Amino acid sequence: MSALIEQWRAGGREVAVVGFGKSGLAASRLLRQHGVAVYASDGGDGPRAEAQAVQLRGYGAEAQVGGHDLLRIARAVAVVTAPGVPPDVPALTAARAAGVPILAEVDLGLTALPAQTRVIGITGTNGKTTTTSLVAHVLSAAGRRAGTAGNIGTALCDVAADGTAPEWLVLELSSFQLHDCPHLAPWLGVLTNLAPNHLDRYHSLAEYYGDKALLFANAHAGSISIANADQPDVAAMMAPVPGRQLRFSTRTRADGWYDTDARALMLDDVRVCTRDELPLLGDHNVQNALVAALVAREAGLTPAEIAAGFRTFRAIPHRVEPVRTVGEVLWINDSKSTNVTSTEVAITALDRPFVLLLGGRHKGEPYGRLIPLLQGRCRAVIAYGESAPLVTADLAVAVPVVQGGTVFPAILAQAAMLAQAGDAVLLSPACSSYDMFDNYEQRGDQFRALVEAL
Repeated sequence: MSALIEQWRAGGREVAVVGFGKSGLAASRLLRQHGVAVYASDGGDGPRAEAQAVQLRGYGAEAQVGGHDLLRIARAVAVVTAPGVPPDVPALTAARAAGVPILAEVDLGLTALPAQTRVIGITGTNGKTTTTSLVAHVLSAAGRRAGTAGNIGTALCDVAADGTAPEWLVLELSSFQLHDCPHLAPWLGVLTNLAPNHLDRYHSLAEYYGDKALLFANAHAGSISIANADQPDVAAMMAPVPGRQLRFSTRTRADGWYDTDARALMLDDVRVCTRDELPLLGDHNVQNALVAALVAREAGLTPAEIAAGFRTFRAIPHRVEPVRTVGEVLWINDSKSTNVTSTEVAITALDRPFVLLLGGRHKGEPYGRLIPLLQGRCRAVIAYGESAPLVTADLAVAVPVVQGGTVFPAILAQAAMLAQAGDAVLLSPACSSYDMFDNYEQRGDQFRALVEAL
């Protein structure tokens, strides 16, 4: 048991968990496993929230749906928050006003991990999930006991509660998770890149970047960090970070770099593999692989072991994932692209004309930035979901835009009609999924199922 959880248990006071979902459930389960009283609440009141409340009560927690008892939260010894809960909601505002410490679910999980677990923390606007998966795969392929958790899918508190923490734990960390993570001090921290995102939740870009920087808040002289050498914003963020800093680049020599002439991924002067040995679409995945190579080298792997891991890796679901070729048209699932920058990356990865499925719930970014990448290459943009009017307003002046509506099978049917032999159909929405789906995974799964049925 962590010292923090033991302190709460011994004090006999209650911990408030704000927000259900997998994070809220995992945090409540871990706390109840160690005898800590839990009051969990969620603003939702639909069937899903009710079902989760039943599960929470099964752990022995008190669960409230449809709102929060602010006085009870203010009396708690601590508040644990799910990443989907905005920091300015009344429940968290009440906690701060009462001086109650607020921890992210991932932070609670960190306090309960075995001391021997080495944590690799990965954040950034784009590339987190692929990089996290790739690092864990390369380590596992070389015989290391490695796993993933965090934003990638498995709640860290579940890893701690199950006692399944591996020797090497690769954590994908979103800005929301980092916001309340005072105990985070990873063995190695990675910043993949920075770009505007989540401007529907943050008041400014500086505020969003500030949460990303929290990955390095507890860095010290013995810390190791890896960051993108090709972005000035990243360089500015990393300048004050103590410890040993490594850099990766696809433009110039660095600790990990891409030799464009030889088409080879390099670690200093040592070739790891050729570009053709990396079975992933797009130059952005070269960057992700360079990060993985640097992490693996720090973990003691040889270049040959790293290359072997690369050769057996496959694209993760929902991230520039080739699904199937139908009638000489390649269908690509990039549902995880929930911001404009990520969609730019996916478009750049294509080597053929394409139909783009763009839409969902707007996140505050203009879509006009895509125009230079679309002109002359995009057969048509199908604008769908809540953001369709905004997509149309931003793009129709320069590229063909078709209205897709809100029925997903009909949207794909339109795409099939518009695409020609040799084209691609790219689902890369640049928006969140919450207008039509529970999450981006559900959106991508439905896309894949519909494509498989063509």
